[in-house]
Amino acid sequence: MTQSPDILCIGSVLWDVIGRAPVHMKFGADVPGRITREPGGVAMNIAMTLMRFGMRPALLSAVGTDEQGHELIGVCRRLGLITDHIYRSPDLPTDRYMAVEGANGLIAAIADAHSLEAAGDKILTPLSDGTLGADDAPYGGVIALDGNLTQLLLADIAQSPLFAAADLRIAPASPGKAERLAPLLAHPRATLYVNLEEAGLLCHTPFASSAEAAAGLLARGATRVLVTNGGNSATDGAPDGLLTRQPPQVMVTRVTGAGDTFMAAHIAAETVGKDRGAALAAALDAAAAHVCGESA
Repeated sequence: MTQSPDILCIGSVLWDVIGRAPVHMKFGADVPGRITREPGGVAMNIAMTLMRFGMRPALLSAVGTDEQGHELIGVCRRLGLITDHIYRSPDLPTDRYMAVEGANGLIAAIADAHSLEAAGDKILTPLSDGTLGADDAPYGGVIALDGNLTQLLLADIAQSPLFAAADLRIAPASPGKAERLAPLLAHPRATLYVNLEEAGLLCHTPFASSAEAAAGLLARGATRVLVTNGGNSATDGAPDGLLTRQPPQVMVTRVTGAGDTFMAAHIAAETVGKDRGAALAAALDAAAAHVCGESA
């Protein structure tokens, strides 16, 4: 029997291939380190963190029927994630993400989410066929949506009746995809999670702080925003004002997935009724635990 989810995570579900070195790296560096392969993708990272906070996420994504896809679905199920609604295509390979991290942070990364993009609105079928929702009975729960979808599909989602009743929580996936979210910026039920660089790209202007960026996004029509800035202060911006908190200072051992962990922890905190300040603090604590190699 299909489980009933209490949140939907829509976007990339793939394999992360991460090379990490304990030294500072520059262009052309060739150093010893560790290479890992683990389940990843923005939607997947958010879902895994939500599971640790006691929630039941369902994934809406595209995963191939190749060997890597079967293995990935198996891992998802063993983790307790609901995979019944994932679009499986025999014609599309399972997506991958590759990154190199040094002691000085992320050096470079390539996201190959071409299969997710090619699948398009097929991944949203459960929201329209009555499985999770329909045009006249849209899904009314929380949806975590990532910017790995195409710009056209994200623009359609911004106007779609299928998302009219949802509590939308949105992440760009990367600075290179931040501007894809422009059509969703003014969605009345959307909360946007971005870092300082992504906020600047959406507003076409650089910002010096998370508070300045949050104010800029609200001025552009956003209903609510969460802006992070690495180890510097983060801001929750809403119509009733800005709330800024400083994250814990920790030794950084990894950076991939930190923003996803922040977003998931914030959603989980608000789901159990924490106020804005407590939810922001909980999210910053979880992200700090992630980057220093601990569990959220």
